[in-house]
Amino acid sequence: MFGYRVMNKPLIGLLLGGILGVFDGLSSLISEPSVAPEIVSIVIGSTMKGLVAGAIIGWFARRVPNLMLGVLFGVLVAGTFAALVVLLDGRGLWWQLMLPGCTLGAIVGFATQKYGVRTRPA
Repeated sequence: MFGYRVMNKPLIGLLLGGILGVFDGLSSLISEPSVAPEIVSIVIGSTMKGLVAGAIIGWFARRVPNLMLGVLFGVLVAGTFAALVVLLDGRGLWWQLMLPGCTLGAIVGFATQKYGVRTRPA
């Protein structure tokens, strides 16, 4: 990805979303240390959330070749998933979950637009 366009946009979204999902989950140790006993399930859930969000963001990037809209869509998708997790969790950790989630979406939205190859949908 370092200046080369070698992967299609959904694949970049999927891979980068999964990788950043791991770090999204691990960031919970910093923002809320009381979740340490649950860290394995948190990291697995965040990785899955990142994979799904990344695939959706990559799909959007393939159809709409606009950097600003890609980043905004990424924040919207990942923020929606993070908000669902906050609501299901019930602890009210809005900032601790929304900030890393929206950051993941912005990075994936940027990377899919900037570095992905736009292939024609089948």
